Parts: sequence; C-alpha cells; structure tokens
Amino acid sequence: MADTVPYRPKTGEIPTEPGVYRFRDPNRRVLYVGKAKNLRARLSNYFQPLHNLHERTRRMVTTAASVEWTVVSNEFEALQLEYTWIKEFNPPFNVQFRDDKTYPYLAVTLADEIPRAMVTRNRNIAGARYFGPYTKVWAIRETLDLMLKAFPMRSCSPGVYRRAELTGRPCLLGDIGKCVAPCVGRVTVDEHRQVADDFVSFMAGNDTRYVRALEQQMREAAEQQEYEAAARYRDSIQAMRAVMEKTAVVFSDDVDADVFGIADDELAAAVHQFIVRGGRIRGTRSWVVDKELDVEPGELIETVLENAYDGEFAPPREILVPVLPDDHVELERWLGERRAQAAETAKARGATPSKVRLHVAQRGEKAALAQTAETNAKNALMLYKTRRSADFVARSQALEDIRDALGMAEAPLRMECYDVSHLSGTNIVASMVVFEDGLPRKDQYRRFSIPASTDDTESIYQVLTRRLAYLRNDAAGETDGETAQVEASVDELGVSERPRKFSYPPQLLLVDGGQPQVAAARRALEESGVTGIQLAGIAKRLEELWLPDSDFPVIMPRNSDALFLVQRIRDEAHRFAITYQRAKRRRDISSVLADIPGLGPARVRELLKHFGSVARLRQAQPEAIAEVKGIGPTLADAVHSALHVEESPTPA
Repeated sequence: MADTVPYRPKTGEIPTEPGVYRFRDPNRRVLYVGKAKNLRARLSNYFQPLHNLHERTRRMVTTAASVEWTVVSNEFEALQLEYTWIKEFNPPFNVQFRDDKTYPYLAVTLADEIPRAMVTRNRNIAGARYFGPYTKVWAIRETLDLMLKAFPMRSCSPGVYRRAELTGRPCLLGDIGKCVAPCVGRVTVDEHRQVADDFVSFMAGNDTRYVRALEQQMREAAEQQEYEAAARYRDSIQAMRAVMEKTAVVFSDDVDADVFGIADDELAAAVHQFIVRGGRIRGTRSWVVDKELDVEPGELIETVLENAYDGEFAPPREILVPVLPDDHVELERWLGERRAQAAETAKARGATPSKVRLHVAQRGEKAALAQTAETNAKNALMLYKTRRSADFVARSQALEDIRDALGMAEAPLRMECYDVSHLSGTNIVASMVVFEDGLPRKDQYRRFSIPASTDDTESIYQVLTRRLAYLRNDAAGETDGETAQVEASVDELGVSERPRKFSYPPQLLLVDGGQPQVAAARRALEESGVTGIQLAGIAKRLEELWLPDSDFPVIMPRNSDALFLVQRIRDEAHRFAITYQRAKRRRDISSVLADIPGLGPARVRELLKHFGSVARLRQAQPEAIAEVKGIGPTLADAVHSALHVEESPTPA
C-alpha cells in the first residue's frame, strides 16, 4: 500500500489562508466539501500515510482523484461558500440528512391581500408566516379552531372566499363568529389585516399580553353593563387559555429559543429539536443524519444548524446546543443573517431583528430541557435502527449481505454475540445475546460470572469454553458431571428446569473486539471440537469485522442494513453485560464501600476487620461505625446510607 495518494499537492503549493476545498473523483464528481481556517494545515491531515487515516477517511481519499481549493478572505466567507457548495453538489461523503417526514405547520399567508390561516405541509408559500412544526395534524387543527374563536380571521379556501364574494353570503364560519367575513364587507381589508397581525403576534409568543388586555376590556364592559360584549371577551379569553394550556411552559414569557439534542454513533446521528416561543414549547422536530466520515461534535452541530435553518425556517434569538463549534462566532453571524432575511417584514415596520446567540446550557431549566432533547434524540436513534432491522425485507437482505461478506455457505439465521464487562478487573462478567432471523431472542440470552481472569481475551476464552461445552456434549449424547457443573455456572438466571435452547448451535459467533479477542475465541472453538460455526470479531472504533487468520478486516458498506444489524447485536450484548456487571457491583459490598468519597481500600479493610463480617457491618448503626479507626461521624453516616440503599431488581 502506498504511503499516500498520487495526486497529493506539494505542501508549498497549498496556501495558509482560510478557504474551502473539494475532493473530486475521476469523473469530476465532488465527493467532499470542507472549510478550513488554514488550508495547508487542514489538507495535510488528509495526506498522511494511508495506514494512519481513519478507514472512512482513507476510503474517501483513495476514491478521489484530485483536490482543489478556493481561498477566501475570512472564516465567515468560508462558512458561506461551504454551505453553498454542499447544497449545490450534494457530496456523498458529507453528512447526509435522512428526514423523510413532512411536518404539518400552521401558516398565515401574510403576503395575500386578505391573509388566510391554514394547516399545511408546504414550506414554500411565498410571504407566509409558519408556526410549528407539529407532530400531529389533529393537534394543529384543534389549535386553529380555538384560535379562530379569539382571532376570527379568514381560514377558507380561495374558492369558498370567491363564492362568498359573488353571492354576498358568508360561509358557516362567518355565521358562527369564527370569521369576521371580509368577503361580504363586514370588516374592511385593514381591519381584517389587524386581526391577522394579532393572530400572528399571539402565536409568536405574545400570548399573555393579549390575555391581560382582554381581561381589562371584559372588566370595563361589565362595569358599563355591556354584558354581551363582556361575554364575547370572556369566550376569547377562554379560547386563548385553552391554546396556551396545550403548550408546556418551560421558561419565562420573553424566551424564544431552539433547543437541540444530538445522539450519535460511528455511522449515524439523531437530532431532536424543541421549538420554544414565548417560554412555551410550540413544536418539536426530529431527524436522522448519516455520517460517511468521522466528524467532530462541533462540526456535526454546525451541519445540523445549517440544515435546520435552511429555507424559510428562521432562527430564534437563542439556540442551545450540546457543544459549541470552534467557529461559533462566524456561525452566529450566519444565523443572524438568516434571521434578518426571514424578518424583512418586521424590519419594514421599524423592528430590528436581534442577534442570534449560540451557547451551551450549564444549569437550571434550560439545561434540563437540553437533557430532555438529548434523551429524545437517543430514543430516536434507537428507534431508527430498530425499524431498519425489524423490516422483513431489510432483515433478509442484511443476512444475505453478511453471508457474502464473511464467505459463509448459508445466511446466519442464528447469531450469538459475546461481550465482557468489568470494573478495573473486578466483578468480571460476560453476556451472550441471541438473534434469530435478524431479531433478538431475549428468552435465550445468557449471562456469565467469571471468578478470575487476566484480561479480556482470557475472559472470552473462558466464556466460550463453557458455552461450547453444551454443543460438544449434545453432539456426543453425553451428560456427565462436568456438563452439569457448566450448566450451574453458565446461567445465573435461576431457572430450575432449563430448556434445550442453549444447545442450539449458531451459524455465526461474534465477539466484541478485534484480532486478539478473535484469536482467543478461535482457541476455545478448536479445543471444543465443535465445527460448522463461523467466527468473527467486531472492532467498535472502525465498525469492521475481523476473521481468524486475516490480516485485513471486512468492511461492510456504511449505510447497509447488514452493518446496522451487526451494530445492533453488538450494542445489545454490551447493554446486557453492563446491566449484569452493575447488578453484581451493587451486591459486592467492597465495590459499594469503594464508591463512597473518602473511603479508601485501607479504611474498607479496617471496617471489615472491626465488624468481622458483612452482615454485622450492615446491622451496625452510624454511632458504632464511627468508632472504627479513621471513620468519623460524617463518613459513618455515608457508609450507613450506602449499605441501606434499596436495590432495584435487575431485568434479565
């Protein structure tokens, strides 16, 4: 393998100014677009020796046939040019968005002479003001129905409006008071425009101001004994409050912000966005991002924001993100320009759009909402992967692709994956998860307790030796004392009468790790004498599969269903092992005591020596614990509390 690619430019040829670069393939197709504060420093990272590059970066560099760059005057211009070229060329190695959902919005067509309120999924209506996105159409229709009671503006289609003009009779909404009926001249165009402006202002976050104003008008009408007018004001107030109750209050009334949560792995990322206007959550949005190259969190966030505010969706004054990008100052300036473009109508009326602030919430309500957004993103990522692997056609194709990639004779209808978990060499456990036909079989999961081990490879060897003993003895028709001992030690679930499921042989046996773990697993497999099982290891960093006696890994396509299935079984094995390891730690008094601040190994030994047994230490009161050498009253209270925390049951 060559040290680098043949088209590498000389170092002195690359400028040190800010700029944007493009990698092209032999057909001149743009593969990747990036920006840099220093082009020479950035591009030098791509032209390192190929074996030093990340696998995906190496694939992009070797696929390309040339690189070119454009120098700009500053980082802000680089950001703008990069955004423009990504939209123009859609490079396959840049972050790709997979938002296949069309969200419903509440739109007000302010550009029309007679503005109309409507529910739509079309984001390209010229001059329209959008509110949302909403997750359910019925929710936005319910909101619009309530809003028309307080702000009776036009909501009918052009055909209905034209028919009312010709006949001189309003539609049903005009008769029941949900429209001021400009079509028949009940109000002037300017009066209807004022109603529409109030509608937009209320939805934009000025809700409490309108409620207070109507309450004052209702009291004045009641004092003047104009009870019918007071009743209309009362009904409008009730409608406004009903709309306000449908949105969660998270901040004060003057807060307009978007809160982003991101969860990602090596191949994909999920984004969840809370849209807060007037201190209330007015909408949510979530989508999935495919990552061809490994990108830093700041770079990923930058790309997310560029796509989130592409088009008519204007940024608010404040944006909360998990991590600040390195060029957040330039990004804030770019977002401010997007906000100014979307607020041209407001500027024409004398309002000046405020700047956009990009920051990370550290504490308080904003940090709590940011954590909620991240939780939703994690759930969205898990759901995305689950749906991909749950589809029958996708599962079948994934199993066929795994068969072809590993050179197997048949598709692996049964796969077993093993993972080891420990804490600094203590409480060593392992997990076995089973997937059949691409779906998890949780009733066949097993967990292993390993008394002692030197490292992860030795743990893998022990676990597979114990597991393969079932297959060896089942094939020989034997059930001796050794097998019974293995049966007792392998499964810690406490099932008294065990079915024969544990003796089903897998077509594919996976271990979490690279070449060392695969070598240990192969040793166990050869010593057991069991044949007909394909062995592979999953190296997490590069998402690659290692086969026995192979100097190079098997690289599956990045967006393939096969790789998603392998990822899912590996993650499930890791989750199951971690769950069991934590449960053992809670039962291990030494681990519990070691987690108490100020209680080191010497004091733990002194406690156990003083009381003589764990049972007596658990029964001791704080006053008795404080009598131990080196243990004061405060530390004694902490020990007593830690030993009497009620343990929650661990799911099998």
